[in-house]
Amino acid sequence: MGKTRRMMSVGLIGAALALTLAAPARAGETPTAAAGWQLTPTGTDARFRGLAAVDRSTAWAAGSRGTVLRTTDGGRSWRNVSPAGAGELEFRDVEAFDARRAVVLAIGEGEASRVLRTEDGGATWTESFRNTDPHAFYDCMTFFDRRHGLAMSDPVDGKYRILSTRDGGRSWQVLPTGGMPDALPGEAGFAASGQCLVSAGPRDVWLATGGGATARVLHSADRGLTWTATTTPIPAGDPAKGVFGLAFRDRTHGIAVGGDYRKDQPSPQAGAVTADAGRTWRPSAAPPPAYRSGVAWLPHGKSAALAVGPTGTDLTTDGGRTWRTVDTGSYDTVDCTADGSCWASGEKGRIARLTRR
Repeated sequence: MGKTRRMMSVGLIGAALALTLAAPARAGETPTAAAGWQLTPTGTDARFRGLAAVDRSTAWAAGSRGTVLRTTDGGRSWRNVSPAGAGELEFRDVEAFDARRAVVLAIGEGEASRVLRTEDGGATWTESFRNTDPHAFYDCMTFFDRRHGLAMSDPVDGKYRILSTRDGGRSWQVLPTGGMPDALPGEAGFAASGQCLVSAGPRDVWLATGGGATARVLHSADRGLTWTATTTPIPAGDPAKGVFGLAFRDRTHGIAVGGDYRKDQPSPQAGAVTADAGRTWRPSAAPPPAYRSGVAWLPHGKSAALAVGPTGTDLTTDGGRTWRTVDTGSYDTVDCTADGSCWASGEKGRIARLTRR
């Protein structure tokens, strides 16, 4: 990236921050409109598709080879808090409540799908769920609050399987499937960013799909007991295509991103928006230019969001209707916090924080 384009990228992200980051600067910090991704030293080459940003100081990342990292100093240093003996697991999602309590999801067929929980900052971990169904493959999880959460599996016997916890991830139960619509032939979720299952508020949750004839988003307003399915304009019809990431800033307004994850394939119509809790989806007028796996609303605003993927970061300032590329670094997922910080993570140990410059 040349100097001119780099300055443009920083300025565009900074403009969005100026509009949306209402949180004041720290004591002694001079506010400025300029901002951009700043890579942090992780000391590993693991790929981090799971990311949970708690606040300006604290974030967790979960990735390949059973790797879990935690920072409590804003990314200046990362501590390896990986569970003992987890080297063969693939962590694709992490949900964190604070600097000490977090839950991680390992993906894979049969017993490779597991949930582990820590209450002491990763010093020790307890396995709270191990999948025993060879047909299940868990992809993502989400929490409504510190107690109630869900995890989702690809379809088993023609329906998505939902796992529920009421005690912060200490125990899990499979929910009945009577309120789940049938999955399409070949349909599944994508364990690409920890954002194929997302929630907003105390009861609403959305599930992203691909691989079938159409890319759909399923919505539940009762914590996963009953669901409705809606087709999105994001292309599908192939195992590599569909909706990969969702973000809702409230129970009504959401953004979907996706495309075709294969490097040699284009991804037209890689973005869509909803203003009615997912009952209908409209294509972005100017979508991200390539496959995107992660998306997050910028805090303290109603119109700005970031989408990330292997070829770059895109910014919208109009609620997802139009997007513009602002960075060409590779990231798989992105997360922002209520106190005004945003983080992104991806391949080769890359974890970055959006910082004022």
